[in-house]
Amino acid sequence: MTDRAPRPHPSGPSVPGPAPAADGAPADGAGHHTSTSERGSFISAGCSCGWRGAARRARSQARTDAERHLTAATPPE
Repeated sequence: MTDRAPRPHPSGPSVPGPAPAADGAPADGAGHHTSTSERGSFISAGCSCGWRGAARRARSQARTDAERHLTAATPPE
């Protein structure tokens, strides 16, 4: 069996991070951008900062993990 890289699921849109500033840099400087990927019957969320969520069977739970990560990573204003 060959090892394949995880692919984003077409029905699972990325959870957007903070909007970039006009110059293309992340607005808060953190650069968090999350997405989900499937591997077999499991799905997990990951972030551009290197964070990776637990493997889940429910897409909704993986998306919730990503949203919680963004909330924790975004400093309060």
